[in-house]
Amino acid sequence: MERRDVLKGLGLSAAAVTTVAATTETAEAQAAEAPQLGPYTEPWNPPDEAFPNRQNIVRVPDDYFIPGRFAGKTAIVTGCARGMGRLAAVRLAREGANVVGVDWLEDEGRAVIDGIAAEGGAATFVAGDISEDAVCAEMVRVAADTYGGLDVALNNAGVMDAIFPGDEIDYATQASLTLNPIHEASDDYWHVVMRVNATGTFYSMRHELRQFLAQGRGGSIVNVASVTGLRGFGGTPSYVASKHAVNGLTKNAAIDYAPFGIRVNSVCMGTTLTPMVERAFALLSQRAQTGFRDTGIGMAKIRSLAELSDQKQRGSTAAEQVAVMLFLLSPESSNLTGANYATDGGFTTY
Repeated sequence: MERRDVLKGLGLSAAAVTTVAATTETAEAQAAEAPQLGPYTEPWNPPDEAFPNRQNIVRVPDDYFIPGRFAGKTAIVTGCARGMGRLAAVRLAREGANVVGVDWLEDEGRAVIDGIAAEGGAATFVAGDISEDAVCAEMVRVAADTYGGLDVALNNAGVMDAIFPGDEIDYATQASLTLNPIHEASDDYWHVVMRVNATGTFYSMRHELRQFLAQGRGGSIVNVASVTGLRGFGGTPSYVASKHAVNGLTKNAAIDYAPFGIRVNSVCMGTTLTPMVERAFALLSQRAQTGFRDTGIGMAKIRSLAELSDQKQRGSTAAEQVAVMLFLLSPESSNLTGANYATDGGFTTY
């Protein structure tokens, strides 16, 4: 029996039958085109002579998505221009969400949103710095006015130092703006990192939560913290403090808003291959060339179990992190709230 005959048998009108059938056929077409996950692992190549059965974990493909998971939902993604935010915005749209992308890198952020639209997705860009309350108010207003409300929010925007992400790095002239222990840390380094990471997350959540409460249909928030929000980490006091603040805000909000069906979680990654992390390593390399020396304790442990087990000792990928973020945003994670998830490849395990 044809699908249309089944739908008619349920008492649907001809127009409704056409709409439902078209939607179903579109979802089926997307599912057929969606990338498939492969094996869990692949053997080392060449093999390890001492342990010939050693395996590399197969990473989630950058273009992987689950068709229809966020159909009819509206999502905010802050820090959408690069790295995890860019990939999250693209994947959310491919999974059916209306996306409001926010970034202070206006040209790059707008290009991401234009790319989503070119694929047939629904997306709108808001330019601005999330440490400005008006920007956070505007992103929620755009979601409500353009798409009829807000369902999920990924508060991803953040910085590791006080150098504007669009600027070239030059440690010799920017030392006061970047990673330093407390006795050498400048006011600019402290205030910019705390303002963007902690205050920006607070402003974002405040407006998102107001919208959720006004709608009365719940919602899900994921805050992007860091493994540095779970433990100490040498030479970067403002980043460590700000990410502890993000994790604290996450737990606080989970308690206050659970009665309203609003779930709030955070993800805490270790080394992840993004432009921000690559720039941080470049700054450290430039610093080393100046003759900088420290005790070495702060960098005594930098690799996770997953990195150490990988043949090339690579960090995690943006796609691996985004896979967890979107799971936590989705209705699949209905029992999960108030947790600071260590998406760190086992870094905090040992």
